[in-house]
Amino acid sequence: MQISSSDLGLAARVQQLTKSYGQGDGTVRALDAVSVGIRRGEFTAIMGPSGSGKSTLMHVMAGLDAPTSGIAWIGDTQITGLSDLELTVLRRRRVGFVFQAFNLVPTLDARANIMLPFDLDGRRPSALERARIDGLIDTLGLGPRLNHRPHELSGGQQQRVAIARALGTAPDLVFADEPTGNLDSRSGREVLALLKAASRDHGQSIAMVTHDPVAASFADRVLFLGDGRLVADKPRQSPEEISAHMLQAEVAA
Repeated sequence: MQISSSDLGLAARVQQLTKSYGQGDGTVRALDAVSVGIRRGEFTAIMGPSGSGKSTLMHVMAGLDAPTSGIAWIGDTQITGLSDLELTVLRRRRVGFVFQAFNLVPTLDARANIMLPFDLDGRRPSALERARIDGLIDTLGLGPRLNHRPHELSGGQQQRVAIARALGTAPDLVFADEPTGNLDSRSGREVLALLKAASRDHGQSIAMVTHDPVAASFADRVLFLGDGRLVADKPRQSPEEISAHMLQAEVAA
């Protein structure tokens, strides 16, 4: 699939993306000529067996890792070849991240962790942004926990703080890497519902890496990777359909 640089409606995209690790006979090709786009306002799940390249794809799309060859864009900005400083500023202003490990600052309370992107950008939130953050805190039930540090919060509460931080700046694009991996099923469903609402109600583009068919069933679109290649691109799927596809892929491998 060829994607032109003028392709509209894409929050992020990669063209002929290859990522290799190691040298000589020990070379491992994590991504092999992948071309795909994340559509604006859509919740996209990226699935595949362990070692399929799904996390590598997300890290390159987000500018956290550089490709061996190929080009990546965030919106209309080509990020391949940007300096570390330019990438850092771009990510801070236009991208949100939710990681499996939460990545909260242990010395800061929940409120300070949520406000961290604004502090790093050297600015205070506008009245509109503050209202948005207050709404997120309310929706996430974090009001009584704002003065608690991460070690005083449950896993589900920590992940909700991470989501408030990721969505607080209203980024166009949110990358979520196994966001439910450390959560019980109830907390996991709450997190997925929030990500779904971010795309449905606020037009944000969500790209979520997961190995969980139930988590992927919340998405509008499911991309399947295998051996570093995009092997399927499907509209919303049930957990059973996703499980069947994964099983079929593993048998074929």
